[in-house]
Amino acid sequence: MRDLHVPAGPGLPEGLVVPAAELVERFSRSPGPGGQSVNTTDSRVELDYDVASSTVLTDTQRRRALRRWPSGTVSIAASEHRSQHRNRVAARERLAALLREALAPPPPPRRPTRPSRGAKERRLKAKKERAQTKSLRGRVRD
Repeated sequence: MRDLHVPAGPGLPEGLVVPAAELVERFSRSPGPGGQSVNTTDSRVELDYDVASSTVLTDTQRRRALRRWPSGTVSIAASEHRSQHRNRVAARERLAALLREALAPPPPPRRPTRPSRGAKERRLKAKKERAQTKSLRGRVRD
């Protein structure tokens, strides 16, 4: 098993490398139609990462991750109808994307914007026009 590389992004300017020793990977495979267990049958890959006891994460990153996963463990399962290798790749990609998303800092609070000049008048005019067309809709015109 290789280390998990989380690509750089917001909150992770230089990315993150999770050592393989901190990941727990489990495989299960259901047999094919003839009972044979080949690589192209349905397989399930489960990938667990314990963020609470990780040595790679900084304290800030650990707090952000624990806010997202209070149990301290991230669990990902990939069980598409494809080979075990492709499910393994998919599980690792999903875990990397979730970690990058969870470790990103929260967005800055937005200040409320004031409406532009004339916006209220335009809004009231449009409302008045809609009311007129509604009232005219039921009438028969000559």
